[in-house]
Amino acid sequence: MKAEGGRQRTEGERREAGGRFNRPRAAFCLLLSAFLLSGCAEERRPIPGGAQETIDRVTEDIAAGRHDKVYEEAAPEWRGAVGAEEHGRILERVRERLGAVRGRTLHTGREQQSASAPLSGHTLELTYQTSFERGDATERFTLVEREGRWLLAGYFVSAEALK
Repeated sequence: MKAEGGRQRTEGERREAGGRFNRPRAAFCLLLSAFLLSGCAEERRPIPGGAQETIDRVTEDIAAGRHDKVYEEAAPEWRGAVGAEEHGRILERVRERLGAVRGRTLHTGREQQSASAPLSGHTLELTYQTSFERGDATERFTLVEREGRWLLAGYFVSAEALK
């Protein structure tokens, strides 16, 4: 970088010029970044009424081996995608290998008001970090609202014990 008169700046001059001009710019950029990122934060909202009750009921039914009940109360989209026998095998495998749920923590949640097919309408996708009797897993519940009720439209469990 050249100083006035065409001569090269000394290292001390460059450091002084850089410190004087860059500090305000760096402070401004930092504040601007913080402001912009604050607008990107996810909004935390509670799980809609009835949805948590559906998850709790499904969990209890799986633990008790009431796979037919879970299937009959599920959304038509789930029943159309998975046959009753396959559904029963999936849930029984989870129950046998992992046992009952001891606790779960919501990891991510996504709510859509007009999801695209095959799940059109008001949907929730909730992912939990779950502790079972015989190991930890990630559970994903997909729920769809039909006539004011939340119905199971998808269930996925990922765990070492299931591999």
